[in-house]
Amino acid sequence: MDHRNSPVTAEAMEIVHTLRSTTVHLMLHSAEFAQRNGMHPTDVRALAALMDAARAGEPVTAGRLGKELGLNSAGTTAAVDRLERAGHVRRVRDPEDRRRVLVEVTEGAVALGQEHFGPLIDAAVDLLHGYSEQERAAVRGFLEGVRRAAAPSHTRSRTPSRPARPR
Repeated sequence: MDHRNSPVTAEAMEIVHTLRSTTVHLMLHSAEFAQRNGMHPTDVRALAALMDAARAGEPVTAGRLGKELGLNSAGTTAAVDRLERAGHVRRVRDPEDRRRVLVEVTEGAVALGQEHFGPLIDAAVDLLHGYSEQERAAVRGFLEGVRRAAAPSHTRSRTPSRPARPR
């Protein structure tokens, strides 16, 4: 069923376009952080994933980090090595299984991220204070749904894409 011209869909598309624009701005903000701190964009994604896991109380191995970032083991090792050399992460033995090595973000990396992303986070929190509990639940539900839809397993095309033609 094609609803592209209905008022609800026009409004929905406006919201989707605003989300796309917001995503671009967030990516640029992240790229600025990477450039300012001499990091590869993948390193910033790795730090964000590690901070999310730490907030959730979940230990992270290099293998789990690589899977989350869509990297092979060599790419994951390279990213963790870069971050470790820069003092942003440390490798530690898992206290419950000494054979496993966990990757943890350092306090310095958290402070660095807070310095750059803190004002943006504060602005977002301030905006959320203007919404009711029900409205915040709707925003959360929408964003979680978009995140699930954007997950790699959902974004794979059903038909193979054609390679670009050489010019």
